[in-house]
Amino acid sequence: MYKIGVIGDSASVAGFRSVGLDVFPCETGEEAKTAVHRLAKEEYAIIYITEKLAAEIPKEIDRYQDQMLPAIIPIPDRHGTDGTGMRNVKRAVERAVGADILFGGDH
Repeated sequence: MYKIGVIGDSASVAGFRSVGLDVFPCETGEEAKTAVHRLAKEEYAIIYITEKLAAEIPKEIDRYQDQMLPAIIPIPDRHGTDGTGMRNVKRAVERAVGADILFGGDH
């Protein structure tokens, strides 16, 4: 059975445990890189990772970009968003349909 994991600093991911998700607190990019690879091997279908940590390990995330699983999705941390998550969604939609159908080139 596939699972969902959340990677990020302790304060940002603590609440996800209360809704039944597996939480993996990481404070550095190196810890996040190790966690991403571990979760991919352990059949996690979705890995949420805070945008800040995702920005520190772009090569590791890109490694899984064209694979069916896991889906690695950047999310805001407790400080808010830097727009990375939305840019990734836009890029994925553009790859899938060949055009920007979400924003019409506005973002």
